[in-house]
Amino acid sequence: MEMKEFWTTLATLMGAWAFFRGILYTILPPELRLASLKLFHRLCNWCSAYCYFDIAEIDGVNTNELYSAAQLYLSTSAASATGTTSSRRLRLTRATNSSAITFGLANNDRLVDVFRGVPVLWEHVVAPRQSPNFSWRPLPEEKRGFTLRVNKKHKNLVLESYLDHIILKANYIRRKNQDRYLYTNSRGVSLDSHARPWESVPFKHPSTFETLAMDPAKKQEIMADLKDFSHGQSFYQTTGRAWKRGYLLYGPPGSGKSSMIAAMANYLGYDIYDLELTEVNNNSDLRKLLMKTRSKSIIVIEDIDCSVNLTNRKRNNAPRPRPNPNPSPNENGQSGDDNGNSVTLSGLLNFTDGLWSCCGSERIFVFTTNHVEKLDPALVRSGRMDMHILMSYCSFPALMILLKNYLGYEEGDLDEAVARELEKLIEQAEMTPADISEVLIKNRRDKEKAVRGVLEALKARAERVRGNMEEEEAQEKEQEQEQ
Repeated sequence: MEMKEFWTTLATLMGAWAFFRGILYTILPPELRLASLKLFHRLCNWCSAYCYFDIAEIDGVNTNELYSAAQLYLSTSAASATGTTSSRRLRLTRATNSSAITFGLANNDRLVDVFRGVPVLWEHVVAPRQSPNFSWRPLPEEKRGFTLRVNKKHKNLVLESYLDHIILKANYIRRKNQDRYLYTNSRGVSLDSHARPWESVPFKHPSTFETLAMDPAKKQEIMADLKDFSHGQSFYQTTGRAWKRGYLLYGPPGSGKSSMIAAMANYLGYDIYDLELTEVNNNSDLRKLLMKTRSKSIIVIEDIDCSVNLTNRKRNNAPRPRPNPNPSPNENGQSGDDNGNSVTLSGLLNFTDGLWSCCGSERIFVFTTNHVEKLDPALVRSGRMDMHILMSYCSFPALMILLKNYLGYEEGDLDEAVARELEKLIEQAEMTPADISEVLIKNRRDKEKAVRGVLEALKARAERVRGNMEEEEAQEKEQEQEQ
């Protein structure tokens, strides 16, 4: 009986509303009705504590880049972890040239994101397109967009910071999800021809900072520096500096310099250009190669001390040779007097820090060497190589990372006595991560055998190091006695 009365009352109210609405449409002209409706909406907005922002997929006939950025941003695990959705349905997508699968909001679903402690409600609004399409460009059958709701007192935060944060995060996700490439300069190709100066292959190196065998504190310092660089566009523009940075990786062979470069590329989502200086004819070709590199890339010159002769600079007070008025061309048709067939230190310095280094942005130069003492000080000074990173012998924290990577050992899994012995020997043995990795690979199917193998290798190397030190001390004493 109560339900019957409820439905009767509801039908009476709906009939009364329809009757009242019909009278209004008869008495009030359309202009007054529209003005009344606008006034009603303004009153509701004035009384509401929230403001709304609409981000449509199509702006006129052009695609709205902010809509695409919002899609990528909301697909991140960070946004989904801090937010809550009204349903468990998510839309899965995979972009072209990407192996990563991302998720996003389903149609007309909601998500709450938190930015600097401020909750922001997102709603993915999808509705059929009712207006006819008279554009030369076919539009989708559905109108798609995001509605962003935030408290009015945080309106400026959204307009000044939040939207910029979304765009930066989306660009990072886009780079990270896309396949990266490893480039090398083509051998024997003249840059004056139509041949491609760079050849590329997909870059699939698995090295990351998490798996890199290195002191954790040093890794955090490098990661913070890389992140600060990639987010520093406004800083470099304000200070008038070229948006580039240089890293010098030095240390013994097998210390992980190449793995560090791969980890940097995977961390930033950059391509790698592996420049082989011995294949570059002269300084002019070196500049042209630089001009044909893309932004957001890492330009690498490995074993810089072995690539070209960079230590024989002439002193300022040395007399300069008088040029030959009739130079004879060499076998390549170039004059030998103007260094036309070689890369000079001056050309390399201009490549990294001169005017030509500014053609492009967001690029990192990385030099590697096993003998840093052989490099000219002008090549490794600040401004060219901003950060010097010593890739030294394996330390105990680096050893624990290797044991985790190869054997699955977590902190505390090792016997305390074995851990103490490893820590004692690793400081004396002077073994590189590559040396220890080789021992672990051979015995990876037996964890205990692998640890014993590492202990035996460390003991043998430590004894050899002590023997070399004693021999060197004996030789020094003999030389002192002879003198």
